Amino acid sequence: MRYNGPKKEASISFVIPIISFVLGCLLSATLVLNVKVASTFWFASHSEQPPQRQEQSVANAIDKISLDNPISQHVLSSSGSVLQGLRVLVAIAAFDFSQIPHLEEVIDGYHDLCTAGAIVHVEIHATVPYPVTLIDLWNTRLTCENFQLYIVLKNKSLRLHLVDCHRKLFYDNIHDYDLFIYSEDDIRLTPSVVATYVKETKRVERILADSEDAKPSDFNVGIVRYEYNYPANVVIDDNTRHATMNVTRVYWEHSNFERPVVPNCVVPLEQRPFDIQERYVTMKNHHQGMYLATRELLLAWKDRPHCEFDRVRDRPGVGAQPTEGTQRVWMSSQMLYGNRHCNVQQVIPRDKFGALTVLHLPNKNYRRVGKYRNRKFADGTEVFEAPSDKLLTAMELHLGIVQGMPPRKPQFPYKGITMVDDVDKAGDRSTLLERRLKEYNDYVKRGGVLSAYDLTRTVLVEDE
Repeated sequence: MRYNGPKKEASISFVIPIISFVLGCLLSATLVLNVKVASTFWFASHSEQPPQRQEQSVANAIDKISLDNPISQHVLSSSGSVLQGLRVLVAIAAFDFSQIPHLEEVIDGYHDLCTAGAIVHVEIHATVPYPVTLIDLWNTRLTCENFQLYIVLKNKSLRLHLVDCHRKLFYDNIHDYDLFIYSEDDIRLTPSVVATYVKETKRVERILADSEDAKPSDFNVGIVRYEYNYPANVVIDDNTRHATMNVTRVYWEHSNFERPVVPNCVVPLEQRPFDIQERYVTMKNHHQGMYLATRELLLAWKDRPHCEFDRVRDRPGVGAQPTEGTQRVWMSSQMLYGNRHCNVQQVIPRDKFGALTVLHLPNKNYRRVGKYRNRKFADGTEVFEAPSDKLLTAMELHLGIVQGMPPRKPQFPYKGITMVDDVDKAGDRSTLLERRLKEYNDYVKRGGVLSAYDLTRTVLVEDE
């Protein structure tokens, strides 16, 4: 006898899988469509494509850096990384090669910013031409697609006023970038510091959105430099490494004060909106050696009473004696934060103070504090004990690969480091300048390939 079974239960067991399948399809379709919509929104709120690096010729001096693609407002408050797609223009003053080890680390820091998602263009203002072998070595390190390095050669007669050059660069390109960074050539900035600056700047804007007493442009998120207090009389090796057990970060610029720290070093913000007072502090010594600023802040400071931040001028003083610091201090900090000038309030978040500190790479100024302050200074005539000549240098390894491996394929158009001739005074031109510019131009014409002659030119400092 055939088994028929209960028809009602059989029909239900058959329908349930069908309903589950249909619901699963609807859910999958919803997720796919949602991802598509979200993706479309992200691209609509950012630049359509990251700007491509441009081919630049040193034969034609550039007045400004431009981006290939039309710009669109960068959404700093997006739920993703605040660095993603952020367009950053960096200016570094590096007079000569006396701090070249630090400059290399500084460049690495900004390259890291690019690999973290930002679009980064760096312009080094220098007065000595760079050898093409160094440019070729650096090209092997700078692999981020949205990173571009310009070495702009300026008149050496500018001397201490080389630090002025960044201001015109920033305002000439004010609408092409979201964030502007000026720095000396010995301060290493990390992506996390930049991200913290952007987030805190947006937080200040939100706090003051409805304020009648203050504007966001009355404030700028500040930076504090640190060094490590290594013992001054010990060479660290395997036998003395225990001497570093108590080494820590020190803020040497903020050490010459009577304790307690608050309010003699770190100063509470009085007579400011309550939320600003509650969240932020400032430093009694506001020198930074650098600054960061958004486009909106730079535009506001241009029209700010007693500020005119776009206008370069000499530091206050009589003759050669400055009353508020050197030109370097004036351009990086004092003009912006001095209460007789722009009078912008430096602010640093209490709960994220350490996230806005940067390493001063020379690590030597901490010795100015305390008993080391009266030490005998060097006069430059000392004979130094050279390290072993058996040490493999980065340049030796690089040229060894160039010579010992099959020739590298030329790149047309050349997309590496750009060196720009902006020396317009006849007295500042030299045989060395003309020769290295020619070597660089020939290198670019070959598609970024060193010649046999180039391989013999590795010395940074040569007689002019």
